Amino acid sequence: MNADRKILLIVGGGIAAYKACELIRLIRKAGMAVRCVLTEGGAHFVTPMTLAALSEQPVHTSLWDLKDEAEMGHIQLSREADLVVVCPATADLLAKMAGGIADSLATTLLLATDTPVMAVPAMNVRMWEHAATRRNVAQLREDGVLVLEPDEGPMACGEFGAGRLPEPEAILAAIEAHFSSPFLPIPGTERKLAGKHIIVTAGPTHEPIDPVRYIANRSSGKQGFAIAGALAALGARVTLVAGPVSLATPPGVDRIDIETAREMAAAVEAALPADAAVMVAAVADWRTEPFAAKIKKPGDGKPPELVLAENPDLLAGLGHSPDRPKLLIGFAAETENVIENARAKLARKGCDWIVANDVSGDVMGGDSNTVHIVTAAGVESWDHLPKSDVAAKLAEKIADELP
Repeated sequence: MNADRKILLIVGGGIAAYKACELIRLIRKAGMAVRCVLTEGGAHFVTPMTLAALSEQPVHTSLWDLKDEAEMGHIQLSREADLVVVCPATADLLAKMAGGIADSLATTLLLATDTPVMAVPAMNVRMWEHAATRRNVAQLREDGVLVLEPDEGPMACGEFGAGRLPEPEAILAAIEAHFSSPFLPIPGTERKLAGKHIIVTAGPTHEPIDPVRYIANRSSGKQGFAIAGALAALGARVTLVAGPVSLATPPGVDRIDIETAREMAAAVEAALPADAAVMVAAVADWRTEPFAAKIKKPGDGKPPELVLAENPDLLAGLGHSPDRPKLLIGFAAETENVIENARAKLARKGCDWIVANDVSGDVMGGDSNTVHIVTAAGVESWDHLPKSDVAAKLAEKIADELP
């Protein structure tokens, strides 16, 4: 997987810059090549000679140290890499990236590149929590930059909190996860959904019965996460509202974690307006008023009585909302009469498409799916495909539908 991968590492000016040395060693050990750009601030913490010795490549520090700068060397430097990693990404670097400032070699090549960019923040906890930094991070994620979350812990300044650079092993894992994604945007290809905002819901919801029990279903979230990744790869700004699942967030996707149906409904409403919504989540139809303490087995053998209440219908609510997205897509997980039930759901929910599938087998936990796209115009049935292929095909169909 890592053979012939090329990393361009931009080392920012912070005490965490020393960890970049270990990161270079790990990247090389994993079989990837790495070339370094050292910022003026970064040079106060590590030397060009150290980075050059570890990477076995020349280290660049200035626009004017590129011998071929007359031939736009800074652009070539960024574009010959498969991934640009900014580590550590200081508050200053994040702000300049978000604002499109090009006042150094590092910021100029970041503005000029069409290569995927990963930023690994490291700064004082107050700086990380500052409203300006939060805005900058949100803007970068909207622009398609993969911004990792910093670790929590003690800092060099003596404070404690979020802002520590993740350990080099964790950064390497994020780099390898990036390259293993089937939905990576390919530089130079058309990003058909650029400028579009799409909401995707995925996974189950958990409706608590007591502190240790809940009502749920078998949804794994795999199909929804795959769709979110495929849409982001086509350039969309994707808000993924995810139920309780253990899946990695696809590159370029903004993720909101929820637990209950009502929390999912609130998160979807807060994410509006959107150009499209793909409601993949298997939302629990019912909830109960949870007991404050764990329910004990009664001595008479009779189970406790649970009074059920209906959860909000997210798809129908969005279908009849004044903020309804232009394209609204629902999913129908059926065990019988798949097409007939999907047609009824399409009319009842007020959406544009229903993606129907038979979940009587291992679909809800498996890696493949057979779907039928049900619209007012008819039914389009697809072959049995890996969920990643279903996602890519659906993303292309959505891109063709949205102007």
